[in-house]
Amino acid sequence: MTYNAKDLKEMSNAVRTDALRAILSARSGHVGIVLGAADIITTVYANFLRRGVDKFVLSAGHGSALLYATLNLAGYGAGDLNEFRKIGGLPGHPEFGISGVDATTGPLGQGVGNAVGLALAEKMKKSGGRTYCLCSDGDLMEGVAQEAVAFAGRYRLDNLVLMWDDNGISIDGVAQTDFDIPARMRAADWHVLSVDGNDSYEVNRALKDASKSTRPVFIQCRTKIGLGASVAGTPRAHGYGLDADEIGELINKLASARGGELWRQVREASRNVVLSRPRCDMSGVRTPDAPDMISTRELSGLFINEMLRAGVRIVGGSADLGGSTNAKVALSRPIAPGDFNGNYIDYGVREHAMGAIMNGLAAAGLRPYGATFLVFSDYMRPAMRISALSGLPVVYVFTHDSVAVGEDGPTHQPVEQLPGLRMIPGMDVWRPCNMAEVAFAWRSAVALAGGPSCIVLSRQKVRQIPTPADADIACGGYVIRPARGRRVRATIVATGSEVSLAADIADRLGDGVQVVSMPSVGAFRAQSVQYKQKILRGTVIAIEAAATAPWFEFADAVVGIDRFGLSGAGDAVYSALGFDADAIAADLRKKIK
Repeated sequence: MTYNAKDLKEMSNAVRTDALRAILSARSGHVGIVLGAADIITTVYANFLRRGVDKFVLSAGHGSALLYATLNLAGYGAGDLNEFRKIGGLPGHPEFGISGVDATTGPLGQGVGNAVGLALAEKMKKSGGRTYCLCSDGDLMEGVAQEAVAFAGRYRLDNLVLMWDDNGISIDGVAQTDFDIPARMRAADWHVLSVDGNDSYEVNRALKDASKSTRPVFIQCRTKIGLGASVAGTPRAHGYGLDADEIGELINKLASARGGELWRQVREASRNVVLSRPRCDMSGVRTPDAPDMISTRELSGLFINEMLRAGVRIVGGSADLGGSTNAKVALSRPIAPGDFNGNYIDYGVREHAMGAIMNGLAAAGLRPYGATFLVFSDYMRPAMRISALSGLPVVYVFTHDSVAVGEDGPTHQPVEQLPGLRMIPGMDVWRPCNMAEVAFAWRSAVALAGGPSCIVLSRQKVRQIPTPADADIACGGYVIRPARGRRVRATIVATGSEVSLAADIADRLGDGVQVVSMPSVGAFRAQSVQYKQKILRGTVIAIEAAATAPWFEFADAVVGIDRFGLSGAGDAVYSALGFDADAIAADLRKKIK
């Protein structure tokens, strides 16, 4: 059933009323978008969005009350609006996992990237699904949104509709957007429309037009923030700028029994659909052989190719570094505009958008991985945080993981990034040293259905120290080189490329020194006290080419890097910054009893 402009106005007022009640109950929230953009979201859900087929993303996540009210009226059962912004109730910004919420949003710009990923996923699944996204002035000021817009234009995602709540106001006053956003969107090869966003007839007509486009569609919806309130059109309308009495008066004025009845018709026509995820069966994936000297990025590339050979349904990609990160392999098939049958995405130099788009892909049920250099994880950290908060199974592949990058210098040599990634709640971080650990890291990441992973890899070739047959990599840390002699005087803990260095140091120190490889600090931290005591014996020294502070959780002494790097040959920089077996061994002789 299609609703006319008169019906849509009543339905919009029903949305406004319920959303205002939620805000009044919370004594907190964003009134302006509720009053100003209700006509837009109502038209989408009432006349266009096919439940279980299409997706909707509120990139302007501060308008969560608007979304929750719409979802409840449309029959999704998002939750009790009286518990809005209260512990255990509906959160202040939309979170993936709430019925009807297709993406966690609020950090501005993220939702635009998520919507691009959702639209791309539907193209790849050939579902015929469309993605609608409502964004704000603030969203379009964020760089991640512009990266995602450029990507969508290049890939001609004609199933994507981005609606701009163009009210010209942000928290500090006049919105500092481009002078001509529609021109920017046309330059990115979008089909652009402009309507009165508070006129349901015009919004409905534009959305009909959008369904015929061969390009992504951008609809400029001119609105008044806080429509109908005393502070309408001013920055005060953005947040909780009205007193309770005025909100109560607006509720009484806008309440619409007719609107509620029309929404009941929408609820009765809707249907529930359960999200299905592709099965990632790793049973047929073999662990390839590897030479004694090889970089862990190369090992990762070998294993990715084996996964694809075995038919594991993963979707790769890289921010213009597919060859350097070994993320693009022999069996990678590129996805291209008009051809979405491949398994590899060229994101271009758009790390932040890559992260946000992968969140959309994962939310749609796909299993994405994306690669760049470790130092550039900083560019995508907000999207990575959303991955973890949302419990999305995204795999982040980071190579060039230390000062051993060499000649490119300190701008490209990560120091603080690795410990920073380990601090993200719910992020599974692996820094493997050999093929056994690389394979386990990938198997763990692909098997992890409820959260993201990082696999951190070297650029330089490292000597392969074999994992003992009885070692349990799943514990996160294990003895990779036992001590000679009867007594363990010291344990050298290392990760990744430093494991072979640790073995060289242990050889120099003689009897009683064992080496522990700890590819996953998080997994090791989760082990029992008894296991930790069994593994960490004697004087414990940690060695890692990264910031030292976090390692004092386990170690008595730490060899690391608490400064920026140097330009020069990788091995020379590595040595100059203290990673030299002879020098470290000489220093440790003074510390080990």
